[in-house]
Amino acid sequence: MITEIRYIGGPTAVLTLGGLRLITDPTFDAPGEYPVGSRKLTKTTGPAVPPSDIGPIDAVLLSHDHHPDNLDTAGRSYLAQTPLVLSTPSAHARLGTPVHPLPAWAHIDLPRPDTGAALRVTAAPAMHGPRGSEPLVGEVTGFVLSGEGLPKVYVSGDNASLDLVREIAGREGPFDVVVLFAGAARTPLVPDAPLTLTSEQAAEAAVILGARHVVPLHFEHWGHFTQDGPTLTKAFAEAGLTDRLHLLTPGASVRL
Repeated sequence: MITEIRYIGGPTAVLTLGGLRLITDPTFDAPGEYPVGSRKLTKTTGPAVPPSDIGPIDAVLLSHDHHPDNLDTAGRSYLAQTPLVLSTPSAHARLGTPVHPLPAWAHIDLPRPDTGAALRVTAAPAMHGPRGSEPLVGEVTGFVLSGEGLPKVYVSGDNASLDLVREIAGREGPFDVVVLFAGAARTPLVPDAPLTLTSEQAAEAAVILGARHVVPLHFEHWGHFTQDGPTLTKAFAEAGLTDRLHLLTPGASVRL
């Protein structure tokens, strides 16, 4: 069974698996400055594909709702057009319906149109920064996708913890495909540590997870990223993992 991933831009991609189409962290706003409390995040590039060209979506995998680089104004409007949004309990508290809350390790089974079996979506723990930063950065989640005859897929969300990667690997691994949010994001909110995986940590995570294929997201198109595509290419090459890395250009797809 083949997984197809289409990169829209930033943290946004469309995953097709078991006849279902899932979209990660929908962000469709134009470049500009976007407030987060008293601070601002700068978006440098808009999406390669507008929401009107995405096509029908069965569910949204929303790592978190409270940062505009993961859910922006257009993304919030997009949620109203989708039948199901899977995210954190705190996102449900803020957004209400249509968010279905999934605490860590909870799951939901989505009926598959291809076989009538289920695609299981399991919430994977995530930490958006160093240990102890949770009160500042808020609750985030990743996702594990699995099902009979399907590749096993991990979507990290904005996770910066390799300890959690090890926990996920021990409980759910190995994985056929991992979608890793990278970019080593840094903001004054937590000045001394990255809020997402560095390129080197992404390569290490690929090994820990036993990943056959790695598709990075959320490493470009915002000013607070300190690493990018070339640093990912370099880190995976130095780790001997070049053949596992699929670095997509915005708008492009890969079938795995």
